[in-house]
Amino acid sequence: MSLPTISLESLVSTKSFDKLLTIAKSTGCASSSCGSSAKPDEMDSAVWEKIKDHPCYSEEAHHYFARLHVAVAPACNIQCNYCNRKYDCANESRPGVVSEKLTPDQARRKVIAVANEVPQLSVLGIAGPGDACYDWKKTKETFERVASEIRDIKLCISTNGLALADHVAELADMNVDHVTITINMVDPEIGAKIYPWIFYNHRRHTGIDAARILHKRQMLGLEMLTARGILTKINSVMIPSVNDEHLIEVNKWVKERGAFLHNVMPLISDPAHGTHFGLTGQRGPTALELKTLQDRLEGGAKLMRHCRQCRADAVGLLGEDRGKEFTIDQISDDITYDASKREAYREVVARERGDHVVAKSEAIATVKAAGSSKSLLIAVATKGGGRINEHFGHTAEFQVYEASQRGISFIGHRKVEQYCLGGRGADATLDSIIAALKGIDIVLCAKIGDCPKDQLAEAGIRAMDVYGYGYIETAISALYAAEFGSEPLAATA
Repeated sequence: MSLPTISLESLVSTKSFDKLLTIAKSTGCASSSCGSSAKPDEMDSAVWEKIKDHPCYSEEAHHYFARLHVAVAPACNIQCNYCNRKYDCANESRPGVVSEKLTPDQARRKVIAVANEVPQLSVLGIAGPGDACYDWKKTKETFERVASEIRDIKLCISTNGLALADHVAELADMNVDHVTITINMVDPEIGAKIYPWIFYNHRRHTGIDAARILHKRQMLGLEMLTARGILTKINSVMIPSVNDEHLIEVNKWVKERGAFLHNVMPLISDPAHGTHFGLTGQRGPTALELKTLQDRLEGGAKLMRHCRQCRADAVGLLGEDRGKEFTIDQISDDITYDASKREAYREVVARERGDHVVAKSEAIATVKAAGSSKSLLIAVATKGGGRINEHFGHTAEFQVYEASQRGISFIGHRKVEQYCLGGRGADATLDSIIAALKGIDIVLCAKIGDCPKDQLAEAGIRAMDVYGYGYIETAISALYAAEFGSEPLAATA
């Protein structure tokens, strides 16, 4: 039996928590509909158990579960031409950026505070702001302190890979089963254009020598993780005219060595950040260039397309950051962990995910049955939960889906400037949104005003809110069937 429609807001609001707890305890999770039983046919059950609640390793899970990064590892052993960790703007999302660095004990307190208030939390990650494996003592102590109090939280690190091989055994002993390695090259000549220097074996190396050492150490670390059964995600920064074509070769190398996912991210190259690439005019890729490269990589290592390039102190669902709510000065010294919210959330979400899985399967079948060779690109305003539940004017990011004869696929996201600020919209902001949505056929949102809807239409983008609060895939399948089937699309608008 399906539950009634559940909004993400209702799942996390304090007001409805007691009701949710009653639902969770009285109904439990039917094995036929529980999200955890909806394992992809080709995936091993043990692997599915590891990724099903991890928002970075499972595209489906990112609709429901949140991550927390604690900034306990500031020291770094390499210099990247796209990185400047001294720059911080609290309103930006960029790897390596933090507002405050923490001690392991402060990190423990922060994790407990977030776990008590953000029931979606499933993953604790250490992604710097330096390198988690180079600043190993702090990384290890943080994990040990947190794991002793919150035993069901997933532990995850992100590393450049230079010092990774030295700590694989300890990672396995601490049950860290998710590791992200940033690998931008397998050719040292290309690597020398990305990394000015590395610090290894107590001395600094530069140029091709540095890139050669880094490459060998990255491959060794990846192979050791694979041998231990630890899942690896490879992050690669796409740098036009530097490594964009070369990432095809990187994809082959990491697949051969057992990488679970390959995440190709766009270079962030704003001169204001003070990075070498930013100051020398190196541009980042367009959304179309990124998608084109990702499409070329299909068939190689499995791709991750829902990455948000998170800060090293990110809090919340992917695409949002609640870090300002959990600065260390707001957290009590003697805080204690209360598991009740997270437990209730997981019980109810398991059923909601089950309903979503069924709806998604039916939607994909509908699209395939249309028998069309054409495709649609749809941008969705969503707060999460797999539903169209965000107002057009309130969204700072659209999730992008492609409907084609292969089915319905999540292919990325488009960040935009929020249109409605204090109840007012700006023409310049709408122009920038339209530019960001280039190539999109349809925009789906919970609500949209006539003015932006008309201006989007003038730009060739159809916007509609008639599917508000429904499942994303269900709406897309209805649109696709109407567009390429027997019913005219106008009947659904």
